[in-house]
Amino acid sequence: MSKHQQILSKVDHTLLGQTATWAEIRTVCDDGIRYGCASVCIPPSYVRLATEYVAGKVPVCTVIGFPNGYSTTAVKCFEASEAVENGAAEIDMVINLGWVKDRLWDQLLAEIRAVKAACHGRLLKVIIETCFLTEAEKVELCRIVTESGAEYIKTSTGFGSGGATREDVALLREHVGPQVKVKAAGGIAGLEDAQTMIDLGADRLGTSRIVRAVKAAEEG
Repeated sequence: MSKHQQILSKVDHTLLGQTATWAEIRTVCDDGIRYGCASVCIPPSYVRLATEYVAGKVPVCTVIGFPNGYSTTAVKCFEASEAVENGAAEIDMVINLGWVKDRLWDQLLAEIRAVKAACHGRLLKVIIETCFLTEAEKVELCRIVTESGAEYIKTSTGFGSGGATREDVALLREHVGPQVKVKAAGGIAGLEDAQTMIDLGADRLGTSRIVRAVKAAEEG
């Protein structure tokens, strides 16, 4: 496996823009299959169509409580359950950041566990939106995600004031349990940046730029 293929195998090839069309989603699916990406991460409204289109050739991932995280727990659970019913293999949920600021740690843990149950065995990635958090909050959320049973902790939505940083990826990897993986998302600039994130402990990368970079390298 080439270096590019190794990176691509960790990429959740992502299109979550508000104006995303089916033609654009279809292209993301085609590229996800062609380049051997870990998944394609798309809006919930396209999950059923995309699942039928890819026909098992790449996992379909979608987002829950996105991007602000302040939906009620019941709404997030319904979203997750419906996404799974529509064919999603992976779920990326946003936590309630107001609860973090209020230090409602037990409520946060209960919500993640409830969404995990609604995923019916599918992978759950918990987006903590690091750009809005103190270091102490990030560390506490590592504990909560570890206890929740979720498979991943994820840095960012890509819709906040900042994306993944090298420091945050290293911090999360240091403080989550050994069974929890780290997903870096938002602001990953290119192949070199992607490799750095992987070297720091990221198992997944949420980005659209890596496939574009590989395409450009092929054309060059």
